[in-house]
Amino acid sequence: MKIHLQQKNKAFTLVETLVAISIFTMSILGLLMILSQGISDTGYAKKKITASYLAQEGIEYIRNMRDTEVLYSTTGNPWNNFRAKLASCNSGNGCGFIKPPPFDVFVCNNPNLCKLYINNGGYDTDSSGVDSGFIRQIWAEMSVSDEIKIFSNVSWTQGSGNYNITFSEELFNWVE
Repeated sequence: MKIHLQQKNKAFTLVETLVAISIFTMSILGLLMILSQGISDTGYAKKKITASYLAQEGIEYIRNMRDTEVLYSTTGNPWNNFRAKLASCNSGNGCGFIKPPPFDVFVCNNPNLCKLYINNGGYDTDSSGVDSGFIRQIWAEMSVSDEIKIFSNVSWTQGSGNYNITFSEELFNWVE
């Protein structure tokens, strides 16, 4: 009795190889899509955090204007002088300000006038710097004589979307 052993061919066929390559390619493409979305989300988060800081900074500058006027004004009623500086800054006419102190407020009814530029690591309206992509507008609501509500809006464009963030705060006449 003779036993013949037949050896089977254990190599991949062309179809099996193509299927394996296509599965591998799809998994790599899926990974790359997730990675690119993560990078995009990180960029958005960075811009939103920067915009939040810039909006808060806008309110801080206006608060500084109030305190400087109240503490160091030598003419008239300091609170009324402060209100007068902000009189033209309403929701129809956003304002910007020029740094360094004393902070001069200017009306920028065209948002491009309130563009922020990067100069020496800081953000300001001096167009000799690099365009940061952010626009900051500040306005005030003066409904009560001893109170002003300040709004600071920062907007930016990223990808195909337009985004903005607005902070507000009530400022009071704290001197009698």
